[in-house]
Formats: sequence, C-alpha cells, structure tokens
Amino acid sequence: MLEVAKRAALQAGEAIMEVYASGDFGVDMKSDHSPLTHADRAAHAIIVSHLENTGLPVLSEEGRAISYEERKSWDCFWMVDPLDGTKEFIKRNGEFTVNIALMQYNIPVAGVIYAPVLDALYFGSKETGVYKVKKEGAVQLSPRPEEMSIAELQAKEQITIVASKSHLNEETKAFIDLFQNPRLSSMGSSLKLMLLAEGVADIYPRLAPTMEWDTAAGDGILRSINRSIYQTDLQSKLLYNKENLLNPSFIAF
Repeated sequence: MLEVAKRAALQAGEAIMEVYASGDFGVDMKSDHSPLTHADRAAHAIIVSHLENTGLPVLSEEGRAISYEERKSWDCFWMVDPLDGTKEFIKRNGEFTVNIALMQYNIPVAGVIYAPVLDALYFGSKETGVYKVKKEGAVQLSPRPEEMSIAELQAKEQITIVASKSHLNEETKAFIDLFQNPRLSSMGSSLKLMLLAEGVADIYPRLAPTMEWDTAAGDGILRSINRSIYQTDLQSKLLYNKENLLNPSFIAF
C-alpha cells in the first residue's frame, strides 16, 4: 500500500511542478473561499488513478462530496490532500506538499508526504519504519521509546515550537508562553508536522481550523514513531472520518 501511495505522490508532485513552472495557476475560489488551482486538480486525478487500483475508497479534498452515510462503514480507505498548502503554492515559497494517508478503522496507520520543491519524501508506518528520502539518500527517522507528556516538554530548559505563519493568534501566543525559553520555527503545510517527525521541533500548537485531510498523513507518520496529534485536552487523539470533517484545535508533539 505504501509503495502505491509513494508512486502516486511522486507522480502528482511532477504534475504540480509543471504547473508551478508554467506560472499559469488557474486560480479559482471554492465555496469555503479557499483557492483551487490547475495543480490541485491534476494532482487529484493522478493520485486517484493510482489508489483506485487498491480497491479501497478515496476521500480527497478535491474529490466528490461523499456523504457520512456512505463512508461511515468504511473499514479501510485513503484520505488525500492532493496539494496541501495551496496558498503557499500561489505565493511560490515552496512550502507545499502532497498528503496521502492510509486509514484503518478511522485511524491513520500509514502516511506519505511529498514536498515537490524540496524533493523530500516522507513515508512510513509502524510495520515499515518511517523514512525521509532526498537525492542524497534515505534516512530512517527514529521513534521515541514511548510517547512524551506535556509536563515532560514543559520541564525542558529550551523547546522549539513550530507555529503557523498565517495563524499565530492570541491563543497560540498564550500557549507558547507556557514554556521556558521557547524558540519558534515556522513552515507551511504538513511540513510543520514533519519538523516534529525529524526531531527539529518539539511541539506544534494549531489553535485554528484545519480539515482531516490536512493532518491525516502527518498523523499516520507521527503515530508510527510514538508521537501524535492531540486534542486540546492533551489526552484524546484526533478523530477521523467524522460526520463533519473539520478538525478541532490541536497540539502535536
């Protein structure tokens, strides 16, 4: 399954880069006022063409609206964001990704994230281990011995917090103030979650709206190395395939 998803992500990345290089983005606004480009559409079509061969249903940001009645009984399915960080794509800052998650009983059990401009591919599961692949080669990302608590993070003398460039609201600033000597790091799209996976950052508060397909692939990778995305009670993990696909605020660490 991971091999299929990797091929889909890499080929989608090629199509995205063709649009990126052309400068003809064909930007439209969706009903939720988020942008949609030629690259989103092309990546979606390529990914679905690969994943449909697995026989599992696909829930994609750019696919058809699938009712809760239809999808609530799915045991296994794919959750896809063909171009995560469309705003970053339009800004041409390179911080956008292709996100593909394999879901089992509504839990992300494997993830693939590809950043085309960086040519960085992240993928993995508990069974396979988690890897980052670049031109220089592959590096396995080490799992924690066990999941950490927020108290353990607060006790650290210095901590690196990754925060969204466009969503640094007052609530997020108040959360940052809970830590000693916090250093801030910033990145677009699901790459913020990969900073945690690589151990470059310690914690990522997102106290603003996201959708399930924004987090599922990164969450699958994090869960595979004893990290995760928690709701603001810091105990409950994110839930997926809900009737409403909007995520609550969360803290990833």
